[in-house]
Amino acid sequence: MFCKTVSAGLALFLLLGNQAKATQYAFRVSFTNKNNTPYLISNPSAYLTSRSIARRTAQGIPIDSADIPVNKSYIDSLLSLTGGKLHGCSRWLNTCTILLEDSTQILNLNGKAFVSGFKLVGFYSTNLHRMVNYTGLPTDKGRLSAQRTSVDGAAYYGNTWTQTKLVNGNYLHDNGYKGQGMLIAVIDAGFIGTNTHAGFDSLRNDGRIKDTYNFNSRTEDVYVQDAHGTEVLSTISGYVPNEYVGSSPLASVALYLTENNGSEQPLELDNLLYASERADSIGADVITESLGYDLFDDPADGQDFASDLDGKTTVGAKAANMATRKGMLFVATAGNDGWPPVPGWGNHILTPGDADSALTIGAVMSTGVVAALSGYGPNAAGRVKPDVCGMGMSAATFYFSGGYTTLNGTSLSTPQIAGWAACLWQKFPTATPYQIRLAVVKCASSFTSPGEQIGYGVANFECTAQILDVRDTPLPFSPTNWLFAAPNPFDDEIKLFAAPSAEEDFNFQLFDMSGKLIFNEQKMLYKGYNPPVLFSVPELPVGLYLIKATSASQSVIIRLIRR
Repeated sequence: MFCKTVSAGLALFLLLGNQAKATQYAFRVSFTNKNNTPYLISNPSAYLTSRSIARRTAQGIPIDSADIPVNKSYIDSLLSLTGGKLHGCSRWLNTCTILLEDSTQILNLNGKAFVSGFKLVGFYSTNLHRMVNYTGLPTDKGRLSAQRTSVDGAAYYGNTWTQTKLVNGNYLHDNGYKGQGMLIAVIDAGFIGTNTHAGFDSLRNDGRIKDTYNFNSRTEDVYVQDAHGTEVLSTISGYVPNEYVGSSPLASVALYLTENNGSEQPLELDNLLYASERADSIGADVITESLGYDLFDDPADGQDFASDLDGKTTVGAKAANMATRKGMLFVATAGNDGWPPVPGWGNHILTPGDADSALTIGAVMSTGVVAALSGYGPNAAGRVKPDVCGMGMSAATFYFSGGYTTLNGTSLSTPQIAGWAACLWQKFPTATPYQIRLAVVKCASSFTSPGEQIGYGVANFECTAQILDVRDTPLPFSPTNWLFAAPNPFDDEIKLFAAPSAEEDFNFQLFDMSGKLIFNEQKMLYKGYNPPVLFSVPELPVGLYLIKATSASQSVIIRLIRR
């Protein structure tokens, strides 16, 4: 695991020396079950908002045991036995984090049937937060902004035109998709200035800040500690037409502070997990986080790239994967460890950017050339990371006290892509996170030849919108969707994947959009999965095409894009 297990004896040996300083020790406690909980799978409205339930319903995601909150009686017993303060709980992993001033009290959990284990995940020289009661779920509040008409290139976007045009995000805005009705959760280090900057006036005045929470202090005040989140948020929500237009300027947002600037400890990954679950509970569509983790203050707590960064092991990766299972698109930074490499770590990807299900974002310059600082993939399991890139060098952002500035890093390219993805999802509301992510990847500039820093390349949201209009069925096959093309858009070769319901001869006809027949070829296909069917078309002009596959008993037409 990314966080080294500390035995009880070793923990005491390390920790007892500073008891007189009102220190706090953070322990993650794992529970054995959720028995005797008052919550029922059949009554999700007791612990999820209507928006969260609606998202699951729309995607056919069943409520399951991972949705059930941690047993309240276990929490009460945990606090009673240790005298600790509750920091947070994860229903997904069935854990809680508690803060103790006397680390020996954690030993009181030994032998308790409802506890499966505990780990030290943080140490603080002063109290991390005041004692507060265990609160319930947040509720939706506020209203959505009225739509505003847009467009017109450089003059309309102002400072953000270069980064917008690089990924053809203006195509979505031009067609009326600016994030209306979408909810984006932004997980970051602090949002100083978000509550005062004039560029967020419409966000505040329209009531589109739906939720705020500070997971360090367990308060709702996120306008503290750092302005990094403000810079990140501006690339999404900034809206000053003719000066600065973000990627999803009419979306609603939730603002979550999870980073502790005073230290670098595993507890921050727990905070990220809690924020992801809160985003789920209020019905967020997209999570974007520009935080990445490799090494911690205690070397024993740091990740081992060769084993932990495999896309599924760290708490951060688990959060990203579970968020996707619950129907959210999780967009994560690749990190800035490309150059210079970090001593003791190198230039690897960070977590949760290593996560299997995350749409992980690297950084390029305005020319589309990869930025030297952008983190290297793949992850430890060999999966291509980052997935795609956006503009992360001299990216336009808000300056927290007013006006605009430019900054470098994957922290800025990540939320841009998250915002465009939200607009894309607005256009295709029946899509799943998997389909959105796949379409973004398939349209990227280096899809056919991914690289260790650029991943599948620079995103292209005009192409992505077109490809989702195409009948391009993802696996698994079905009786009605037994043929699809990949990649689509294609280059010099059409590659078709087929699983017909009978072994037959098939006629393949390719037509352009005027109805002109390009070719007519016959191939025999077996019942079920077949080797890819290939057609070489090196001279085919760029544009939209139809390919029709017909046999004695089956027929299907799909659309293709030649890029």
